Amino acid sequence: MEEILLEAQLREEKGRAKVKDLKEAGFLPAVVYSRGKDSLPIKLSKSALIKLMHQHRLENSIINLKIKDDKKAKLRPCLIKEVQYDPVHEDIIHVDLNEVSLTEAIKINVPVEAKGEAVGVKQEGGSLEHILWEIEVECLPTNIPKNIEVDVSALKMGDAIYVKDIVFPAGVKPLNDPAAIVLHITAPMKEEVPVEAVEGEEKREPEVIKEKKEVPEEGKAPEEPKEKEKEKK
Repeated sequence: MEEILLEAQLREEKGRAKVKDLKEAGFLPAVVYSRGKDSLPIKLSKSALIKLMHQHRLENSIINLKIKDDKKAKLRPCLIKEVQYDPVHEDIIHVDLNEVSLTEAIKINVPVEAKGEAVGVKQEGGSLEHILWEIEVECLPTNIPKNIEVDVSALKMGDAIYVKDIVFPAGVKPLNDPAAIVLHITAPMKEEVPVEAVEGEEKREPEVIKEKKEVPEEGKAPEEPKEKEKEKK
Protein backbone atom coordinates (compact mmCIF):
# COMPACT_ATOMS: atom_id res chain seq x y z
CA MET A 1 0.00 0.00 0.00
CA GLU A 2 1.33 3.42 -0.97
CA GLU A 3 1.76 5.68 2.04
CA ILE A 4 0.10 9.08 1.75
CA LEU A 5 0.77 11.56 4.52
CA LEU A 6 -1.34 14.65 5.13
CA GLU A 7 -0.71 17.08 7.97
CA ALA A 8 -3.54 18.83 9.78
CA GLN A 9 -4.24 21.03 12.80
CA LEU A 10 -7.05 21.04 15.31
CA ARG A 11 -9.62 23.67 14.38
CA GLU A 12 -11.14 26.11 16.81
CA GLU A 13 -12.50 28.45 14.15
CA LYS A 14 -16.26 28.05 13.85
CA GLY A 15 -18.93 30.24 12.35
CA ARG A 16 -19.11 31.80 8.90
CA ALA A 17 -16.90 34.81 9.64
CA LYS A 18 -14.07 32.82 11.25
CA VAL A 19 -14.19 30.12 8.55
CA LYS A 20 -13.87 32.87 5.95
CA ASP A 21 -10.72 34.15 7.71
CA LEU A 22 -9.45 30.56 7.82
CA LYS A 23 -9.80 30.18 4.06
CA GLU A 24 -8.13 33.53 3.40
CA ALA A 25 -5.15 32.22 5.42
CA GLY A 26 -4.85 29.24 3.02
CA PHE A 27 -6.63 26.59 5.09
CA LEU A 28 -9.69 24.44 4.53
CA PRO A 29 -12.16 23.41 7.25
CA ALA A 30 -12.49 19.65 7.62
CA VAL A 31 -14.00 17.05 9.95
CA VAL A 32 -12.77 13.59 10.92
CA TYR A 33 -15.48 11.03 11.73
CA SER A 34 -14.63 7.97 13.82
CA ARG A 35 -16.96 5.12 14.77
CA GLY A 36 -17.92 5.37 18.43
CA LYS A 37 -16.14 8.71 18.86
CA ASP A 38 -17.05 12.37 18.60
CA SER A 39 -16.29 14.08 15.31
CA LEU A 40 -13.05 16.04 15.25
CA PRO A 41 -12.91 19.49 13.55
CA ILE A 42 -9.56 20.10 11.85
CA LYS A 43 -8.03 22.41 9.26
CA LEU A 44 -5.96 21.40 6.25
CA SER A 45 -3.50 23.27 4.09
CA LYS A 46 -5.37 23.89 0.83
CA SER A 47 -2.21 23.79 -1.28
CA ALA A 48 -1.02 20.53 0.36
CA LEU A 49 -4.38 18.84 -0.28
CA ILE A 50 -4.57 19.96 -3.91
CA LYS A 51 -0.99 18.74 -4.47
CA LEU A 52 -1.94 15.28 -3.15
CA MET A 53 -5.08 15.23 -5.31
CA HIS A 54 -2.91 15.78 -8.39
CA GLN A 55 -0.45 13.06 -7.39
CA HIS A 56 -2.87 10.35 -6.20
CA ARG A 57 -6.41 9.12 -6.64
CA LEU A 58 -7.45 9.98 -3.10
CA GLU A 59 -11.01 8.63 -3.35
CA ASN A 60 -9.83 5.05 -2.71
CA SER A 61 -6.54 5.71 -0.92
CA ILE A 62 -5.69 5.48 2.76
CA ILE A 63 -4.52 8.88 4.00
CA ASN A 64 -2.34 8.88 7.10
CA LEU A 65 -3.53 12.00 8.85
CA LYS A 66 -1.00 13.62 11.17
CA ILE A 67 -2.60 16.15 13.50
CA LYS A 68 0.14 18.40 14.85
CA ASP A 69 -1.40 19.50 18.13
CA ASP A 70 -3.25 16.26 18.87
CA LYS A 71 -2.33 14.96 22.34
CA LYS A 72 -2.33 11.35 21.13
CA ALA A 73 0.19 12.30 18.45
CA LYS A 74 -0.45 9.25 16.26
CA LEU A 75 -1.23 8.81 12.60
CA ARG A 76 -4.91 8.36 11.84
CA PRO A 77 -5.65 6.18 8.77
CA CYS A 78 -8.52 7.88 6.95
CA LEU A 79 -10.57 7.68 3.76
CA ILE A 80 -12.02 10.76 2.15
CA LYS A 81 -15.77 10.66 2.66
CA GLU A 82 -16.69 13.80 0.74
CA VAL A 83 -15.09 16.86 -0.82
CA GLN A 84 -17.47 19.80 -1.09
CA TYR A 85 -17.01 22.36 -3.86
CA ASP A 86 -18.33 25.88 -4.33
CA PRO A 87 -21.09 25.59 -6.99
CA VAL A 88 -20.02 28.83 -8.68
CA HIS A 89 -16.22 28.98 -8.46
CA GLU A 90 -15.69 25.19 -8.08
CA ASP A 91 -13.15 25.74 -5.30
CA ILE A 92 -12.88 23.22 -2.45
CA ILE A 93 -14.76 24.58 0.58
CA HIS A 94 -14.91 21.60 2.99
CA VAL A 95 -13.59 18.06 3.44
CA ASP A 96 -15.03 15.12 5.39
CA LEU A 97 -12.83 12.15 6.35
CA ASN A 98 -13.62 8.76 7.87
CA GLU A 99 -11.09 7.21 10.25
CA VAL A 100 -10.84 3.47 9.60
CA SER A 101 -9.29 0.41 11.21
CA LEU A 102 -6.66 -1.28 9.07
CA THR A 103 -7.72 -4.69 10.42
CA GLU A 104 -11.45 -4.44 9.67
CA ALA A 105 -13.02 -4.94 6.24
CA ILE A 106 -14.89 -2.03 4.70
CA LYS A 107 -17.27 -1.58 1.78
CA ILE A 108 -16.17 0.79 -0.96
CA ASN A 109 -16.87 1.55 -4.64
CA VAL A 110 -13.99 0.97 -7.04
CA PRO A 111 -13.94 2.41 -10.59
CA VAL A 112 -13.94 0.09 -13.63
CA GLU A 113 -11.52 0.71 -16.51
CA ALA A 114 -11.80 -0.94 -19.92
CA LYS A 115 -8.50 -2.03 -21.48
CA GLY A 116 -7.88 -2.82 -25.13
CA GLU A 117 -9.92 -2.30 -28.31
CA ALA A 118 -12.79 -4.71 -28.81
CA VAL A 119 -13.10 -6.74 -32.02
CA GLY A 120 -16.76 -5.74 -32.17
CA VAL A 121 -15.73 -2.10 -32.33
CA LYS A 122 -12.58 -2.33 -34.46
CA GLN A 123 -13.78 -4.77 -37.11
CA GLU A 124 -17.57 -4.85 -36.86
CA GLY A 125 -18.34 -1.17 -36.28
CA GLY A 126 -20.09 -1.63 -32.97
CA SER A 127 -19.96 0.58 -29.88
CA LEU A 128 -18.60 -0.20 -26.42
CA GLU A 129 -21.18 0.66 -23.79
CA HIS A 130 -19.92 1.13 -20.25
CA ILE A 131 -22.92 0.07 -18.13
CA LEU A 132 -21.35 -0.23 -14.67
CA TRP A 133 -18.73 2.43 -13.96
CA GLU A 134 -18.09 1.34 -10.37
CA ILE A 135 -18.26 -1.96 -8.51
CA GLU A 136 -18.85 -2.15 -4.78
CA VAL A 137 -16.36 -4.41 -3.01
CA GLU A 138 -15.57 -5.51 0.52
CA CYS A 139 -11.94 -5.70 1.63
CA LEU A 140 -9.41 -4.50 4.16
CA PRO A 141 -8.42 -0.84 3.74
CA THR A 142 -4.90 -2.01 2.87
CA ASN A 143 -6.28 -4.08 -0.06
CA ILE A 144 -8.39 -1.44 -1.78
CA PRO A 145 -7.63 -1.63 -5.54
CA LYS A 146 -7.15 1.71 -7.30
CA ASN A 147 -9.32 0.43 -10.15
CA ILE A 148 -10.64 -2.77 -11.70
CA GLU A 149 -9.18 -3.34 -15.16
CA VAL A 150 -11.29 -5.31 -17.63
CA ASP A 151 -9.83 -6.56 -20.94
CA VAL A 152 -12.41 -6.00 -23.70
CA SER A 153 -10.23 -6.86 -26.74
CA ALA A 154 -11.94 -10.23 -27.37
CA LEU A 155 -15.51 -8.89 -27.26
CA LYS A 156 -17.54 -9.27 -30.46
CA MET A 157 -20.84 -7.72 -31.47
CA GLY A 158 -23.46 -8.53 -28.85
CA ASP A 159 -20.93 -9.82 -26.30
CA ALA A 160 -21.00 -8.58 -22.71
CA ILE A 161 -18.88 -8.84 -19.58
CA TYR A 162 -20.71 -9.49 -16.33
CA VAL A 163 -19.56 -8.98 -12.75
CA LYS A 164 -19.18 -12.76 -12.43
CA ASP A 165 -16.68 -12.77 -15.36
CA ILE A 166 -14.20 -10.45 -13.63
CA VAL A 167 -11.27 -11.85 -11.65
CA PHE A 168 -10.82 -9.72 -8.53
CA PRO A 169 -7.60 -9.40 -6.53
CA ALA A 170 -7.10 -11.69 -3.54
CA GLY A 171 -9.00 -10.46 -0.50
CA VAL A 172 -11.40 -8.34 -2.57
CA LYS A 173 -15.02 -9.53 -2.62
CA PRO A 174 -17.51 -8.02 -5.13
CA LEU A 175 -20.92 -7.11 -3.68
CA ASN A 176 -22.84 -6.31 -6.88
CA ASP A 177 -25.23 -8.77 -8.52
CA PRO A 178 -23.03 -11.34 -10.33
CA ALA A 179 -25.40 -11.14 -13.33
CA ALA A 180 -25.04 -7.34 -13.65
CA ILE A 181 -23.62 -6.22 -17.01
CA VAL A 182 -20.42 -4.18 -16.75
CA LEU A 183 -19.52 -3.68 -20.44
CA HIS A 184 -21.44 -4.46 -23.63
CA ILE A 185 -20.80 -4.27 -27.40
CA THR A 186 -23.85 -2.94 -29.22
CA ALA A 187 -24.67 -2.52 -32.92
CA PRO A 188 -24.45 1.02 -34.34
CA MET A 189 -27.66 3.01 -34.47
CA LYS A 190 -29.32 2.95 -37.92
CA GLU A 191 -30.44 6.29 -39.30
CA GLU A 192 -34.03 6.33 -40.54
CA VAL A 193 -34.18 7.40 -44.19
CA PRO A 194 -37.30 9.46 -45.00
CA VAL A 195 -39.60 7.70 -47.50
CA GLU A 196 -39.95 9.72 -50.72
CA ALA A 197 -43.26 9.91 -52.50
CA VAL A 198 -43.50 7.69 -55.62
CA GLU A 199 -43.82 9.63 -58.89
CA GLY A 200 -47.39 9.69 -60.13
CA GLU A 201 -48.84 8.78 -56.79
CA GLU A 202 -51.46 11.23 -55.67
CA LYS A 203 -51.20 12.72 -52.28
CA ARG A 204 -54.04 11.82 -50.00
CA GLU A 205 -56.24 14.71 -49.11
CA PRO A 206 -57.01 15.12 -45.45
CA GLU A 207 -60.35 13.68 -44.46
CA VAL A 208 -63.15 16.23 -44.11
CA ILE A 209 -64.92 15.96 -40.83
CA LYS A 210 -68.63 15.97 -41.50
CA GLU A 211 -70.95 17.94 -39.33
CA LYS A 212 -72.78 15.87 -36.82
CA LYS A 213 -76.53 15.68 -37.13
CA GLU A 214 -78.38 16.95 -34.15
CA VAL A 215 -80.13 14.22 -32.26
CA PRO A 216 -83.70 15.27 -31.37
CA GLU A 217 -84.64 15.35 -27.75
CA GLU A 218 -86.80 12.52 -26.48
CA GLY A 219 -90.45 13.12 -27.33
CA LYS A 220 -89.68 15.92 -29.81
CA ALA A 221 -90.10 15.50 -33.55
CA PRO A 222 -87.07 16.23 -35.67
CA GLU A 223 -87.05 19.54 -37.51
CA GLU A 224 -87.73 19.36 -41.23
CA PRO A 225 -85.32 20.94 -43.70
CA LYS A 226 -86.07 24.57 -44.52
CA GLU A 227 -86.64 23.82 -48.24
CA LYS A 228 -89.53 21.45 -47.44
CA GLU A 229 -91.06 24.13 -45.18
CA LYS A 230 -91.15 26.54 -48.14
CA GLU A 231 -92.92 23.96 -50.34
CA LYS A 232 -95.66 23.55 -47.73
CA LYS A 233 -96.25 27.29 -47.74
